[in-house]
Amino acid sequence: MDVSEALATRRSTRGFLDTPVDIELVRSVLAKASRAPSGGNLQPWHICILGGQPLVELKKIMAQRVVESPDGEKQEYFVYPKGMMAPYTARRVQFAVDLYEGCLGIKRDDMDRRGKWFARNFQFFGAPLALFCSVDRVMGAPQWSDMGMYLQSVMLLLKESGIDSCPQECWGIYTQTVSRFLELPSNLMLFCGMAIGYADPHDPANALITRRAPLEEFVTFKGV
Repeated sequence: MDVSEALATRRSTRGFLDTPVDIELVRSVLAKASRAPSGGNLQPWHICILGGQPLVELKKIMAQRVVESPDGEKQEYFVYPKGMMAPYTARRVQFAVDLYEGCLGIKRDDMDRRGKWFARNFQFFGAPLALFCSVDRVMGAPQWSDMGMYLQSVMLLLKESGIDSCPQECWGIYTQTVSRFLELPSNLMLFCGMAIGYADPHDPANALITRRAPLEEFVTFKGV
């Protein structure tokens, strides 16, 4: 599989089989991904992988937290910017329509079913492995960009190996609970999670192929 194929076939998988993932393969992927670009070679990413009993324990904790605090905890950063406007609002709405109504058959006004389905995020959609990415609090926007490039590299290398994934910024609404569970030092802030495993081909959520804007909408050519 070449890079173009990995990019074209990578999906945010939202339904996994319980098939185990070779941890040595994941270890190799995490090491290879460290060649991702990093300004000043700071390499600001901090990664924690959970599986087995620790993952079972976290899922149990999160099942309770989602009920106790459905709106999450005090957020250290906002997943979506305040005052978001077109075209970004329209893209987000279209994504929700395509996923909930198109793939899952959940109507827009059925907030109970939508909420219960969204809570599957915090069970990693049944994936057998979970990744958490954190960053030192002294880092700024450029280093967060570096983290994104590292995580993209991880996902493409996983796809090359036949393994699926789902990056999950939603974990940013439960940073306190997760940080305590992972015993993160106080200088590290949780950025996101990622589900890792093999896609369940029968899960309707995995039929989603998100739309992308045409090149003309986001690229300007000058002098060429």
